[in-house]
Amino acid sequence: MTLMLLDSASLWYRAYYGMPDTLLAPDGTPVNAIRGYLDMTARLIGMYSPKRIVACIEGDWRPSWRVELFPDYKANRSATPDEFRSQTSFLYELVSGFGIRHFAVEGFEADDIIATLAKRAESEGFEVLICTGDRDSFQLINETTTVLYPKRGVTDLARMT
Repeated sequence: MTLMLLDSASLWYRAYYGMPDTLLAPDGTPVNAIRGYLDMTARLIGMYSPKRIVACIEGDWRPSWRVELFPDYKANRSATPDEFRSQTSFLYELVSGFGIRHFAVEGFEADDIIATLAKRAESEGFEVLICTGDRDSFQLINETTTVLYPKRGVTDLARMT
């Protein structure tokens, strides 16, 4: 049985930059991240037919306990664009509306959740597919866990085994 874990915030951000910013709702609201994420998720489901799918979402993109260990942790990241931020509430609603299980844990990043779920699923006999733009997840690759890494935009995936 296959479990697919989506690093949703990473994919949302990638979709935001990978889709044209001219994609607008009738009222002029930007929807490029929404459209890109929906396209990518539909494509992944169609290609891999996972039996289970989980959207892993940031509970905290810069956890204080990591900053205490390393004060410069993610300090060089630029501010999140308002046009992206305005789309995230809709993305949360879409994930829920489509019945995709999702997890966010306060004080932890999505990749922490992904690692925990991947290890638990492996021990229960699942094949695990992780879709993320975060190369840190490569350390989870083994005989039963594969990382699907978007090489360009949201359509060209490298299958890391």
